[in-house]
Amino acid sequence: MLAGEAGESDVIQVVSRAFDVLRCFEGHEARLGNLEISNRCGLPRSTVSRLTHTLTRMGQLVYLPRDQKYRIGPSAVAMSASMMKGAQLRNLIRLRLEDIAEQLPGTVGFVIPDRFNLVYLEFARSASALGLHEGIGSKIAMASTAAGAAYTAALQPEIGDALVAEMEREAPEAARLLKPRIEANRQFLREHGYVVACGLWSPHINGVAVPMWSPQYQTVVVVTIGLLAAMYDEERLHSEVAPLMVKLGKAVGDLLEGAEGDFLNNRLERKPIAMAVRNNNKPIAPGGLNELEVGTRRARPARSLRAGDGRR
Repeated sequence: MLAGEAGESDVIQVVSRAFDVLRCFEGHEARLGNLEISNRCGLPRSTVSRLTHTLTRMGQLVYLPRDQKYRIGPSAVAMSASMMKGAQLRNLIRLRLEDIAEQLPGTVGFVIPDRFNLVYLEFARSASALGLHEGIGSKIAMASTAAGAAYTAALQPEIGDALVAEMEREAPEAARLLKPRIEANRQFLREHGYVVACGLWSPHINGVAVPMWSPQYQTVVVVTIGLLAAMYDEERLHSEVAPLMVKLGKAVGDLLEGAEGDFLNNRLERKPIAMAVRNNNKPIAPGGLNELEVGTRRARPARSLRAGDGRR
């Protein structure tokens, strides 16, 4: 066998073994240690340890230091949005997105991080949402969108900074766009519970996004909307769009936390989210609160980026 062929064979073997490891996780609730994975897929424990470390760095797995086990990661979910297909949770989330799309002429999405991008797991679009064509599985850049701004602002500072540092090494142009804004986004998110981005991805598109913690995927996820800048300038984003998106974030956050009973019944009835009124042209924060709890669950450590023990 030629040297090149041998090298290619080694790469194929590594990729094949990595998929063998991922196939050990039957559903996103499965939690497995290296020994359990080794027993399931018949690979040496030392090989499994190297593979799980690499897969964790890639976001395919998440390390749980308290349990000393792994679970399926957000990037693996993003690569296969069909994992949620047909589930009641996804149906309910889509109904809430549709409520907003009926009131605002934009594209409303539920996105999950995938390295330096975010991926649409669900979306709803107004019939008048011209020029906005995202759909399930579509990727949007983390550095140049409201969703990316909200996601990075919601991370613990040391984890967000580590992400930016990694971005500086691998996608320096994106890092140059994101890094100068991240501290201001963190401050605004703490005070208001949402983030805006105007004209970053396109001069014609403005956006609002709300992040929240997802117990299912052990990462921060985001609800976001993109609107034509000609129709919604920054003032209108704050006064008219943000109150709706904050309420949407709370509704989706409650679903992700496993709310049941009347809440689920109300979602099925598709009661519209009420439009907040304007008060002297100033944004109104629901309930008088301005923390991440408004419209989101408080963002916990994004273990998809770095586990508590420093694993990446």
